[in-house]
Amino acid sequence: MEAREQMNIVIVGHVDHGKSTVIGRLLADTGSLPEGKLESVKEFCRKNARPFEYAFLLDALKDEQAQGITIDTARCFFKTNKRDYIIIDAPGHVEFLKNMVTGASRAEAALLVIDAKEGIKENSKRHGHIVSMLGIKQVVVLVNKMDLVGFDREVYEAIVSEFGEFLQKVNIRPINYIPISAFNGDNIAQRSRNTLWYDGPTVLEQLDGFVNKKENRQLPFRMPVQDIYKFTEEGDDRRIVAGTIISGSISVGDEVVFLPSNKKSVIKSIEGFNVKPRNTAYADEAIGVTLTTQIYIKPGELMVKANEKHPSVSSRFRANIFWVGKAPLIKNKNYKLKIGTMKIGVKLIEISHIIDAAELNIDTFKDQVERHDVAECIFETAKPIAYDVISEIEQTGRFVIVDNYEISGGGIILEAVPDTDSSLLTHIREREFLWEKSLISAKQRENAYGHKAKFIVITSGSEGKEKDIQDIGRQLEERLFNMKYKAYYLGVSSILHGLASDVANSYEDRDEHIRQIGELARIFTDSGQIFITSIFNLDDYEAKKLKLLNQPNEIIVVNIGQTPFNNFVPDANIEDTEGAVEAVCELLKRQEIILEYYI
Repeated sequence: MEAREQMNIVIVGHVDHGKSTVIGRLLADTGSLPEGKLESVKEFCRKNARPFEYAFLLDALKDEQAQGITIDTARCFFKTNKRDYIIIDAPGHVEFLKNMVTGASRAEAALLVIDAKEGIKENSKRHGHIVSMLGIKQVVVLVNKMDLVGFDREVYEAIVSEFGEFLQKVNIRPINYIPISAFNGDNIAQRSRNTLWYDGPTVLEQLDGFVNKKENRQLPFRMPVQDIYKFTEEGDDRRIVAGTIISGSISVGDEVVFLPSNKKSVIKSIEGFNVKPRNTAYADEAIGVTLTTQIYIKPGELMVKANEKHPSVSSRFRANIFWVGKAPLIKNKNYKLKIGTMKIGVKLIEISHIIDAAELNIDTFKDQVERHDVAECIFETAKPIAYDVISEIEQTGRFVIVDNYEISGGGIILEAVPDTDSSLLTHIREREFLWEKSLISAKQRENAYGHKAKFIVITSGSEGKEKDIQDIGRQLEERLFNMKYKAYYLGVSSILHGLASDVANSYEDRDEHIRQIGELARIFTDSGQIFITSIFNLDDYEAKKLKLLNQPNEIIVVNIGQTPFNNFVPDANIEDTEGAVEAVCELLKRQEIILEYYI
């Protein structure tokens, strides 16, 4: 039997505006209540001389839960001919918002309930803000209790006009406004004769008109790279890129791109443990793939298909975050972001507005995010990362933030933000402004030392060359030192203080070491020295970052063997390690960094 389609609907609205009555009516009118439940609640009301309310049905279900029957009060279930629905209605705003933002609950659409007689209240606007912050695009406003205003069309249209104006400010454009009386059932399951002036759908027709999110298999292919494995037994020279497919499918022969490095290759084979070779793999499967070309990529990258829509790649994005950290989230402090298999440094750059989840107060002036606050913010990662906005692919649009080794916040990405003025550029401007210049000029140092200052970076994209480029860096330092030049070598591994290689290769640690090397280069070159480093598999962004950090002094990037770069052009490409030191010295001589008569 084929599984029925499901859809999650979140319902929000002031407690007195009839939200519970709407839910109760939906349960009753679709025959989704336990057998005899409606009659027993009506009989209970008759015996106790109380008027029957459809909202009582929810209380009855809660009572059943208290007796050990597993009905989740935060989720109510009903079905139409088209699909099964889950109505998410958590009474605790803190838990509700935390679950919605961090992904414990999903909602494809939202119903926003407003009392026609009371009109738009502050809470109505707060709930509009919440729906906006959850990134839900399919929104319908239910103008309830129309019976209390005599089904007056002018009252309905006034609410449509006023609330529509407000919702537009928080980037919500409702699909529809439906005039209803949940108590009497007007326009819930049946079209009402009391609103002949309204020619739109009933609530149930509107629900069935919502578009469900695509199944994971139907979405563009995404696979975060978990690790790269190398097998050497019995002449096996495969490098297997391993990970779990989170959306789409992949087949042998597909061209793939790894982001953010932008390196490309073609799928040669799809591997698995104790399974037969196959040509295609799908979402939710853990696989390994081999590639037709040997490219060097890092864990944390996102593998996508070349011919499908690609995710955004940038270091800035706008997001909504629910903060649960013991300490507040503050601007410009270094945190760690985890998205997919990527772990990278991140900073809070800007706070747009904050909702206090407990009180539902909206604040646009706070400069930090407190515990249990939901905030719309702009974040900046230490270097560009690949991600999708939450409305397109959920799994690559969610992230967590770690503070002091604890997960302190969960968020959803709303949109990419241009990297117009990164905090790196701001830092460099401030650093140069505060830099106290020496009384000794660069020319004086050059005359005294017999050479110009230079930052030399040696890299390679060839597998197994890590040790080779370190040796070249040290030998170059020794050669220049013996020539009486002021040269100093410091490799990234020197900064790592002997950390394990898997830690050394992680994004957040590597980026910090790149930054430290760049800052040291600025000091060494300012002092007139030749500063040398070796960094294996330097990528385009890292090379540009080192150039920026060493400004206003110059840098030489030397590549040995296979290039690790996509677009960046190094100053020299040297085919082999043999003679590499002599080749770099020749380059320094041609650029008049070291003078020929000194050699």
